[in-house]
Amino acid sequence: MSLVENRKAKFNYEILETFEGGLELLGPEVKSLRAGQASLEGSHLIVRGGEVYLTGATIAPYQPKNQPLYDPARNRRVLITKQELKTLIGKEKTQRLTLVPLSVYNKGRFLKLKFALVRGKKQGDKRETIKKRDVERDLRRSLKE
Repeated sequence: MSLVENRKAKFNYEILETFEGGLELLGPEVKSLRAGQASLEGSHLIVRGGEVYLTGATIAPYQPKNQPLYDPARNRRVLITKQELKTLIGKEKTQRLTLVPLSVYNKGRFLKLKFALVRGKKQGDKRETIKKRDVERDLRRSLKE
C-alpha cells in the first residue's frame, strides 16, 4: 500500500526500469508522510557526488505551528546500493534518461521510495494512451451490461 503516488508519471513518461531505495528523513517528515501529507508531482531524482537526491518533492510540516524553520521542499537523500548507483549514472548520462519517483510506501517499519528510469513521451504517444484507456473503459462497461 503506497502512502503517496505520482500519478502523472505513468502518463507523461515511458517507464523503462524501476528501482527501490530508502529515504533519509527527519522524524516529523515520517509522521507527515504516513498521514499522506506529501506530493511527488513535478519531482525528480538527481545524482550528485556519488549520491542520489530527491528534489522537488513537497512534504508538509506535521505540526506547522511547531516547526517555524522547516523547509517542505528540501532535497532528501535516497539510499541505494553502489551497484545500482553505477548503473544509474551510466544510463542517465549516455541514454539521456531521467529518474522520476513513482511512490513512497511502507516496507516493514521503513519508508521506501519506488523510482524509475524513464524517457519522456511525445504528444502523440500521450494521445494513444488516452485512446487505449477509453477503449478499455468502454469494454468494461459493455461486459458489465
